[in-house]
Amino acid sequence: MSVQERKERERAERERLIVATARELAEQQGWDAVTTRRLAERIEYSQPVLYGHFRGKREIIGAVALQGAAELAVAVRAATAAANGPRARVHALGRAYLDFAERNPAVYDAIFQLDGGLAYAQEDTPEPLKDAFAALLESLGEVAGEGVAPALFTEVFWASLHGLATLTRTRRLLPEDAESRLELLVDRLPVT
Repeated sequence: MSVQERKERERAERERLIVATARELAEQQGWDAVTTRRLAERIEYSQPVLYGHFRGKREIIGAVALQGAAELAVAVRAATAAANGPRARVHALGRAYLDFAERNPAVYDAIFQLDGGLAYAQEDTPEPLKDAFAALLESLGEVAGEGVAPALFTEVFWASLHGLATLTRTRRLLPEDAESRLELLVDRLPVT
């Protein structure tokens, strides 16, 4: 291995460590607790080293968001692959989405609530975000209904899931009714 390859590998490892540490700290204490100073202390590097990878907290949030979007896509695809039939796939998709939001609140916030400097629904949208939407579209597009654009239907269904996830997490909706809400949403689809 050349010196250049070793340096690139070490740089990538430091970057992964920064993102993992930020994510862990945010999940434990919230995003307000994630500062470059605290991250530098936790990973035992100086703040200038941190700034050599990310210009600040906003870019770190963006990196966590991209990682989380990739994980969400994997979770949705795994859940829908195991389901039999369109309605079952949509239910599995909804359950996987809501479970992801519940298990990873700080990551979910990084993807959908916080400013990580990422472009959404644009040509320059990063691939992990596009792929997360594609994972939803793969199952929802087949149930959009006649005359309804699959992407538009996916956006509306996704917005419904996002609302359920956010309102449940903030205790504006009772968590014990989460499954009933998902069933109600899926039951409104014109498929069997």
